[in-house]
Amino acid sequence: MYQEELLENETIEKTLSPHPLSFMGLQSLCIFLIVWGVLIGWFANFSEWKDVWFGNYVSIIFAWSIVLLIVGVIASLLTIRWRIFFLYLGVVAGGIGLIFWQNWQDGSGIVIPYYTTLVSIIGFLIVELYRRSHRYIISNQRIIFRGGVLTKQERTLRYDKVSDINSKQGILGQIFGFGTIIPISQSGFGLGSDSSFAAGGVQVGEKKAKFMGIFGGGKEVQTPRARSYYELHGVHPYKDVKKIVERLVQGSVIVPYQQEQVTFQKEQVDIQKQMRDLLKKQTKSDDGETSKE
Repeated sequence: MYQEELLENETIEKTLSPHPLSFMGLQSLCIFLIVWGVLIGWFANFSEWKDVWFGNYVSIIFAWSIVLLIVGVIASLLTIRWRIFFLYLGVVAGGIGLIFWQNWQDGSGIVIPYYTTLVSIIGFLIVELYRRSHRYIISNQRIIFRGGVLTKQERTLRYDKVSDINSKQGILGQIFGFGTIIPISQSGFGLGSDSSFAAGGVQVGEKKAKFMGIFGGGKEVQTPRARSYYELHGVHPYKDVKKIVERLVQGSVIVPYQQEQVTFQKEQVDIQKQMRDLLKKQTKSDDGETSKE
């Protein structure tokens, strides 16, 4: 963070970036590409069923493609990000296009493993570039979140606007000491929603379906969730960073409370002064009446 970007009396407590293993979800997609590409190469060239199930290039390409697309759909549903499916669809389309463009149909059992390995290496590099684009600046007045490769995103959150703090650690995070901290603002920024839906059909008619009814119900639950550049994603050391954030948030809450206490005490002193002045005036008026008598 540049010095001219700091506010008056602002000092930086810590500058962080995500742990190298914090984006394992994206990295696992690249790992799967390599594993499945190698398996297809083994099935097509060395397995006992290579002549039965993988005797021609059509069966090889079909098996490779359909598994990638199914995994892409499952991963997209779990993460609620359909871009994963479209990425896998692009990999499949690129591989098929390359094979037919170069007339490598007969060698598809060898081309596919090399192709998926190359795509995976490129994917790893993109994920690492995306991880390195994240910067979290924790100062004594605010938290600044920055991220993005082509489109830069930035969020600033002052501690007096934080209403709650959510923190979580996965299995790798517990082993290597990193975790995610989501400061939830008073406006609800940092919260997402999980929805569930159940449906059933009823068939009416003896021979043919005459009526089809669908009954369903939905439920939505608010849960802490934000983009990686809008949260302290995979920060290390997790426990130390959590303590720093909680201390700064707590400090911003104590100051307004103390000011209210001081204001309340001043009001009490003013009331006591007014009561004292009233008593003095009443005493003087009583003394004046007594002297006249």
